Amino acid sequence: MKQRAPLTLAAVTAALAALTGIAALTAPAAGGTAPDGKAAAGARMPVERSLLVCPAPSSSDIADTTYTAFTPGAAGSAEGKGSARLLGATKDAKPVLEPKEVGKPFGATASGADAPALTGSADGVLAPGWTAQLTTKVSVGRARGLLGASCTAPGTDFWFPAVSTAKGREDYLHLTNPDDAAAVVDIKLFGPDGAAKPDAGTSENIRIDPKSSKSVLLSSLVPNSQLADATAHVTTRAGRVGASVQVAEEGVGADWLPAAADPAGSLVLPGIPADAVSVRLVAFVPGDEDADLKVRLAAPGGAITPAGNEQLHVKAGMTASVDLKDVTRGEAGSLLLTPADPKKAAPVVAAVRVVRGSGAKQELGFVQAVGPVGTRATAADNRPEENATVLSLTVPGDQDAKVKVTASPGTGGGEAASQEVTVKAGTTQVVAVAPAGGKGSYALTVETLSGGPVHAARTLNLPHEGIAMFTVQTLSDDHSTVSVPRAAEDLSVLTR
Repeated sequence: MKQRAPLTLAAVTAALAALTGIAALTAPAAGGTAPDGKAAAGARMPVERSLLVCPAPSSSDIADTTYTAFTPGAAGSAEGKGSARLLGATKDAKPVLEPKEVGKPFGATASGADAPALTGSADGVLAPGWTAQLTTKVSVGRARGLLGASCTAPGTDFWFPAVSTAKGREDYLHLTNPDDAAAVVDIKLFGPDGAAKPDAGTSENIRIDPKSSKSVLLSSLVPNSQLADATAHVTTRAGRVGASVQVAEEGVGADWLPAAADPAGSLVLPGIPADAVSVRLVAFVPGDEDADLKVRLAAPGGAITPAGNEQLHVKAGMTASVDLKDVTRGEAGSLLLTPADPKKAAPVVAAVRVVRGSGAKQELGFVQAVGPVGTRATAADNRPEENATVLSLTVPGDQDAKVKVTASPGTGGGEAASQEVTVKAGTTQVVAVAPAGGKGSYALTVETLSGGPVHAARTLNLPHEGIAMFTVQTLSDDHSTVSVPRAAEDLSVLTR
């Protein structure tokens, strides 16, 4: 059998960078060698480049949008050079946001309906953990509300449970191509009866030109079907895109619905607001086997089972939903979905539609299933006003977790502050940390110190004329480091 030559560190670096698509690796730093002088196996190295994509914020002429970017930096050091910029997703775009400093958030604003989708990258010392968010406030009209979206890395496969094509809903899928080659996208919709049949040629081979964005009204794909609860599956045939769904619902407001975590047997949906009057859970099974899910709420005092909604049966290839009403009952909580029979753990995707308020002053938001924060995760745009920011931490397993929460200085000044918290297993805990003397928006960074896993979400509350306007962003592992194998190791599997 032909022998393969061991890959060099440079080849390893190139292969891993190609696989991730969003990160390049630095050369080994201090501590990356074993006592015998050889390269240490599995050394963690800071990423050298990060990419982000942000959707176009609003179609409203009276929209006010704030962009905020933040880099917590590599663990242990903020030294070195780097650059970061977000610019309009067009070939001749000018920078909208150019952060300059590790550990301090940087903001910019835009008004009206002309604010574009953004793409951008950070390199060097500004790359590890680079996070950006757009927050849009629309005071009146069909799309009124507080809309928040975390900018994400481009990808090729996205799940959106909780979309709708029903009357009174306008769900626009926003697709942004950050690359120099065209992307080609397919969209599939699944309702309570399975796959919806689209109009011929409307949902396949959708071309997104290089350095551009496109929005697709989901109801236009299936004009003869009104699906109150549905799941959208977005995949690319060529290239990669950023994908998010903007929802506007008559009389209830508007917000972004982010892509849910990849299909899994157990899911966590963290940070459902304490005063939610309606919590509608939507789940979908992409595989061939039905799923029977145990539904629990991780509350501050422990995990409880909602009366009358102990389980949810989801048929394979079909979308199921259940109205949990005011399940949180005055205390912020998180939904835990686990297989009723651990031996039959069919992968599922899930999200919840959350409504606060009553009558003409209702407001809409979404919480999607998300993975644990891992080593570290950040929410970029938090406000210093009283009760404006609510950080929820959830530990779904049977082991307590110790967490460090750090508030950065504000965009207008102040000093960073941090707090270590122990979150008991099976509970959700609300943590309040803000910068000392902070002015302007600030970032919140969550680090897992021990135990876990920990899931987190941040709720931003900005009331307007009696409407409890809010938006919830879940926190995801920032993947600021990558494991680099030993240089002498045979990594031929990467070349297959």
